[in-house]
Amino acid sequence: MRTRQPTTTALEDPRIPVRVKLAAAWTSFMFLYAYVDILAFFKPGVIDDIEVGVVWEFHISQTLLTAFLALMAIPILMIVLSMTLPARANRVTNLVVASVQVPFAAFNAVGESWTYFYGLGVALELIVLALILRYAWTWPRTAPSATTATGPDRETARAQQQA
Repeated sequence: MRTRQPTTTALEDPRIPVRVKLAAAWTSFMFLYAYVDILAFFKPGVIDDIEVGVVWEFHISQTLLTAFLALMAIPILMIVLSMTLPARANRVTNLVVASVQVPFAAFNAVGESWTYFYGLGVALELIVLALILRYAWTWPRTAPSATTATGPDRETARAQQQA
């Protein structure tokens, strides 16, 4: 008779590259940013204001909609840039853009009567921006390798590493 042995296999937890973390965080931020605006259409009076040409306190114009599109394009472009920029430029770009986005995120709650809705939206956006700043700030550094230490003679450095 066999006795069943408990198996204790750990789940695989591969390291996620910083670029992927940043792209995922910007994607999450973009969805939050868009859905707060979309869900706000359900507030009483919002659609009525839009129909008469007013969003918040602003008159709807091509300039206003272009500004809104430009603001929405920032997190969208950061998804691509987080995956494609070289590491140093990537880190700096994420630190700068996420820092600049913090006041824009907080602006959504200014003067709003629906404090729970906008408060939650802003809080979630700020948490994601804080993660982006943390991921970029703590980007792992690599130790100088033999190939960079020897300069142009890379073949010699590779031969020394293999020996």
